[in-house]
Amino acid sequence: MASDKGPSAGDPTLRRRIEPWEFEASFDPRELCKEACLLYEVQWGTSHKVWRNSSKNTTMHVEVNFIEKFTSERRFCSPVSCSIIWFLSWSPCWECSKVIREFLHQRPSVTLVIYVARLYYHMDQQNRQGLRDLINSGVTIRIMRAPEHDYCWRNFVNYPPGKDAHWPRYPPLWMELYGLELYCIILNLPPCLMISRRCQKQLTLFRLSLQNCHYQMIPPPILLAAGVIQLPVIWR
Repeated sequence: MASDKGPSAGDPTLRRRIEPWEFEASFDPRELCKEACLLYEVQWGTSHKVWRNSSKNTTMHVEVNFIEKFTSERRFCSPVSCSIIWFLSWSPCWECSKVIREFLHQRPSVTLVIYVARLYYHMDQQNRQGLRDLINSGVTIRIMRAPEHDYCWRNFVNYPPGKDAHWPRYPPLWMELYGLELYCIILNLPPCLMISRRCQKQLTLFRLSLQNCHYQMIPPPILLAAGVIQLPVIWR
């Protein structure tokens, strides 16, 4: 049941929440926003307390901003585990991927899970390799889908009164297309998702270009979800 109030005035995360329009502009997978946005939560050891905040690009990318802020404010105690979850509007570039791996290598008690709304310049081979290197180093990378958008809306957005369940319902197809491309990156397959921009009409065009290796290596359920193949129809 939807609350008749927005986030509680006593909510310690209230001043760190972003506005609804910021969330929609940053995390709509159909749009190619210029600025990156990071929503993150940190949990130490077995504590049930979760620290939440947000960050945007400055002179550095949001991933580097987080790491510099985090390491400057925290002293690490090796026996105490630390769980970090990122919700990123764009996946990390290859340079940020390198910084993240170095950060985690120096702090083996830290685990990182990354949800991304889009893939950043996914045709660039260095970016693709950077994501593979992160995954091989133990980082979990997933595409944001409806449950993650709902979770972020409730926990990171200063939603209006009575709108706690009114998070933006983005078409699932775009999430599946990015999910398909992420699978290609993981398997070191050629790109299959092509994105182009028509500046005059400000239209973003998504299309798929699959090769035989895609059909051979990618599980049918993933191809089916992206609309690449269809289930056979059996007439009786």
